[in-house]
Amino acid sequence: MQSIKENGLTGFNLKYLALIFMVLDHFHYFFEFTGKIPIVFTWIGRLAAPLFLFCFVEGFIHTHDRKKYFLRIYLISVVMGAIQFGFYNVLSWAVRGDGFFPINAMLSSFSVLFVVMQGLDWIRQKKIVPGIIAFVLPWILPYLMSRFVFQPLMNAGNNMGLFLANLVSFTVLPLHTNIIDGGTLTLLGGTILLFYSYFQNKKIRIFAWGIFMILWNGLGPFFWGRPLSVNTLFFESYDWMGVFSIIFMLFYNGERGKGNAKLFYWFYPVHVYVLYGLSVVVYILTIR
Repeated sequence: MQSIKENGLTGFNLKYLALIFMVLDHFHYFFEFTGKIPIVFTWIGRLAAPLFLFCFVEGFIHTHDRKKYFLRIYLISVVMGAIQFGFYNVLSWAVRGDGFFPINAMLSSFSVLFVVMQGLDWIRQKKIVPGIIAFVLPWILPYLMSRFVFQPLMNAGNNMGLFLANLVSFTVLPLHTNIIDGGTLTLLGGTILLFYSYFQNKKIRIFAWGIFMILWNGLGPFFWGRPLSVNTLFFESYDWMGVFSIIFMLFYNGERGKGNAKLFYWFYPVHVYVLYGLSVVVYILTIR
């Protein structure tokens, strides 16, 4: 602990911590049906997504090759989006017996966020027109797709067209409103983190993000009509616990650190489908 206080945490330190938190969260996510995985696993897991988001924004700010950075995330997100789409359609045989299948799509959220952040950066560089287009389009794309693609296809009864349009919206053109794993929340949170980075004040942007998390995930459920209770806070709407990730963010020393960058790109999809496969086996063996 003394070393952390003196030297801080590097980007890779934060990523490895986030990876551990994510695995704990996903153990609960995939094996909750057994009743054997304590909910504390997913409480701790609330720290993972914010830390990965923070590292993603830092990577965007400091990378020397944004095109390569984007393509790595985007291409994996396309594959995972295709698999998720398959579960809804052609892979129904692979759905677990209780109807569960993975909807992990954080990389799709990051892909959409990347375009928004690039738009903000272009605006900062006085590239106003491409900047505004890149910043605004991802926000309004769900509406445009609904108004000019999905509704006309539904009215025309074009099932094949709807099939292809849905495939596109899960893969090459992800819509933030359709992404359960992050989605609009990631878009808002990432934009806040990037915007405040222009002030070169780490604490301002971290606390701004923390306030946003409290308002969105902490108070939000009560604005939507849920009762204020211990059960709601700790067993139903516990995403607010992600705010504790600011403790680790504040120790970030601004250095990349040493680690295997490729690990994080491939570990995410591989561990998701391995854990899902194991959960299917456990379900078959234990649920009669």
